[in-house]
Amino acid sequence: MALKIIFMGTPEFAVPALKMIANSSHKILEVYTQPAKKKDRGQKIQNSPIYDCAEQLDLKLRCPTSLDTQDEFDHLKNLKPDLVIVVAYGKIIPKNFLSLVKMGFLNIHASLLPKWRGAAPIQRSIMNKDTETGITIMKIEEGLDSGPILGQAKIAINKHTDAEILSKILSQLGAKKLIEVINSLPESLKNLKSQDHSQASYAKKVNKSESKIFWNQDAKNIIAKINGLNPSPGAWFNFGNDRYKVWKAIATELKGNPGEVLDENLTVGCKIGSIKILLIQKEGKSKLSANEFLLGTKIKKGNTLG
Repeated sequence: MALKIIFMGTPEFAVPALKMIANSSHKILEVYTQPAKKKDRGQKIQNSPIYDCAEQLDLKLRCPTSLDTQDEFDHLKNLKPDLVIVVAYGKIIPKNFLSLVKMGFLNIHASLLPKWRGAAPIQRSIMNKDTETGITIMKIEEGLDSGPILGQAKIAINKHTDAEILSKILSQLGAKKLIEVINSLPESLKNLKSQDHSQASYAKKVNKSESKIFWNQDAKNIIAKINGLNPSPGAWFNFGNDRYKVWKAIATELKGNPGEVLDENLTVGCKIGSIKILLIQKEGKSKLSANEFLLGTKIKKGNTLG
C-alpha cells in the first residue's frame, strides 16, 4: 500500500531514512526541517543536512520556526497525510497535531526503548559502557519517547565505538527498519507493543560541563567518556594555561598517580589503570596523532595533567 508521507528531520542522522522513503513506492508530500542557522560564530548561514538532501531529491520543503501555531496546524491538516515520520527533528510535536494524521506520527529513536529515552541516547549508552544498543520505531504520543513500539533492531557496542561511528551505524539500521515497518502498515498498527515504563531510563542532553576528564576515575570510565563525547563536545583536560581535547585513547595496564604522564608515549595514570592517548587536539590547533603531537609538545613524562 503506497502511503502519503510527511517527513520531519534535521541532522545527518535523519538523511538515510529520508532517502530510503524517497526511493520507495511511497509518496513524500513535504519535508519539514529546522530553519537555517549561523555557523562558526555567525559567519555563515548553513542549511540542515535534511534541507540539502530534500533539495537534491527535489522534494517540497518547509522550515517553520515553530509548529505550535494555527497556520502550521491548518497547513498539516490540509496536506492530509497518511503518516508522518519524525527523525531527530528537534522540535516537540504539539499534542493537537497527533490526531490529525490517519496512521499517526512514527519516530526512529536511537536506543532500545524504554532504555535511554530523551535527547542523547547514543552518547549515554557509550558513557554508561553498555554492551548493546539499537533503534526503536515507535508511535509518538504526548509523553517523552513513551509511545508504543512497532519494531526494534539491536547491535553490539565495543570498547572502540565512539558516538560518531555509532550514530552512522544506527542511522542506517533505523532507515532499514523504518521502511520495513512502513511497508507493513496498516496491519502492524494492530500489534503495537506498550513500553514497560517501570524500566525507563533517561538520556539527558550532554552538558559541556560534563566533558572535563577527571583522572581520579577508572580508566575504562574515562575511555567511555572520550568515546561518548566524540565528536561533540569532546572530552578535555588542562595543562598549564591550555586546554587539550582527547579524541581517541585506549586503556593500558601501566600504573601511576592520577593525571601523571607515565611514559614517553602519552600514557596517563588514572585511579585504576591508565590510558594511552592516540589522537589529541590543542585548543585552536588541528587534531594530531600522539606521535605527531609529541614532536612539539611541552607535555613530558612526569608532568601532571589537570
